[in-house]
Amino acid sequence: MDSTAIATMVKMMERLPASTQEQVVEHMREYLADLEDEALWDEQFAATQAQLVAAAQKARREADAGEVELMDFERL
Repeated sequence: MDSTAIATMVKMMERLPASTQEQVVEHMREYLADLEDEALWDEQFAATQAQLVAAAQKARREADAGEVELMDFERL
């Protein structure tokens, strides 16, 4: 990220009361943690994409061959 963007954010926050600064920092911590979590999810999903496709193809073949049992939602 451009360091001028960070400097701009710091200047904007410095104008806020201390309690509001703390709220903004906590919000940013949560937001950054969410972004990291999303990036990890995307990475893990991409790493298993081939396996998911293979499982879906297998399920389709089994369904086409009549080798599946229909779900009885009343038993759930």
